[in-house]
Amino acid sequence: MIKRIAFIFLFVCCPFMLSAQLTYGVTGLLHMPSGEMQKDKTVMIGGNFLNKEITPLGWYYHTYNYFLNVTIFPWLEVAYTATMFQSQHIGIDWKVGKGKFTNQDRYFSFRLRALKEGQFWKYMPGVVLGTSDPYTESGQGQVASTEGNGYFSRFYIAATKHFPIGKEQIGVHLAYLWNNRYDYPLNGIALGVSYNPSFHPQLRLIAEYDSKDFAMGATYLLFNHLHAQVEMQRMKYFTGGLTYKIYLK
Repeated sequence: MIKRIAFIFLFVCCPFMLSAQLTYGVTGLLHMPSGEMQKDKTVMIGGNFLNKEITPLGWYYHTYNYFLNVTIFPWLEVAYTATMFQSQHIGIDWKVGKGKFTNQDRYFSFRLRALKEGQFWKYMPGVVLGTSDPYTESGQGQVASTEGNGYFSRFYIAATKHFPIGKEQIGVHLAYLWNNRYDYPLNGIALGVSYNPSFHPQLRLIAEYDSKDFAMGATYLLFNHLHAQVEMQRMKYFTGGLTYKIYLK
């Protein structure tokens, strides 16, 4: 049922519906990071439905997140993301009932552009260094925690290069990810391809391997402000969300 809703949403909204990875509240593809950045002084506010198959093991139920993302300078992006817990996750279901969203996991993400695409050399890829959920105060404070809080912890370097093919343009994305988690290992190479058709550049089609799973999806930018994202993790688990983009410059 969820899969049918995903495809109906995608193909019905496309006539009216772009760097994404807003599943985590930051710029990138679907799950994997990229070497792209938002325009300077871009603010993004959004939220997602997260299938239980794409979250750490502690989430054995579908959940939601919301985020605030600000590109403070052309080379620095900062995001705050909160992911909802159900009552049984934190042991208070006896008090409020099972299956109710009563708390949230909160974390910051940072992305620093090391190289702009085309800088110094026309074939130079854009390169970004980044991290999500790098620090938790649990366990007397930890960087790159192995368990407990810090569920979405990861560190990465990502590169992106766009290649013209006739009137079309293909984006090729490569990243290396690392974390120290027992419950959500993301370690190794991630690869992705993106395509914005010249006849409808608001639409972006994406295929990726995020070092753990394959996924396909699409994003759409409506009226230059409303960003929609849908994806099928492992080609069968739907996740999607909406983001509103504000340009302060």
